[in-house]
Amino acid sequence: MIDNFRHRGLRKKMIQYLREVKGINNEFVLNAMLKVPRHLFLDSSFLEFSYQDKAFPIGSDQTISSVYTVAYQTSLLDVKPHDKILEIGTGSGYQTAVLSELGAKVYSLERHRQLHKTAKDSLAKLNYRANLFYEDGYLGLPQEAPFDKILLTCGAVEVPDILLSQLKENGIMVVPIGFQEQIMTVIKKFSGEKIEKIEHEKCRFVPFLRDRV
Repeated sequence: MIDNFRHRGLRKKMIQYLREVKGINNEFVLNAMLKVPRHLFLDSSFLEFSYQDKAFPIGSDQTISSVYTVAYQTSLLDVKPHDKILEIGTGSGYQTAVLSELGAKVYSLERHRQLHKTAKDSLAKLNYRANLFYEDGYLGLPQEAPFDKILLTCGAVEVPDILLSQLKENGIMVVPIGFQEQIMTVIKKFSGEKIEKIEHEKCRFVPFLRDRV
């Protein structure tokens, strides 16, 4: 798996774009994304475009999120070293790698068997030690709950109560909420099951679906 000087140069330009054009100012997130070779999570036919701010198909009618979306969601999640994070939608594994670079202990669920296998292989080759599961993300991972943070990389029509029950008190969930178009939403959970919902930008994600395929 090749990550050469040219690739690293393209990542530096990507980080400069995220900082100066898109306004991402979380240096921990930017440094993590500088280290992760995004091109190795995409088909080789996309090699020349890997560090552009675009979503690309990864198979199974799914996409890898744009670099801005990854940076934005990760910044909202406010990741701290050793955070226990549940990720719904492993996809290519790129977001998983970024969370791992931030020092989180990641538990990632993917409902598509082939994507799960491909992401597991890619992450292993790059020495990321995330915990990957071929599971129905709708159910979360109750045997490993509670989690400090939960991240959904798919659009839900409402706050998923099953997942909210697996979030620690004072934990954070980042979830795109809506139908064809979503609003990026931060859910903060407090004692007594109280929550605070903070809405951010409009976005568009593949839908949050049930069952494994």
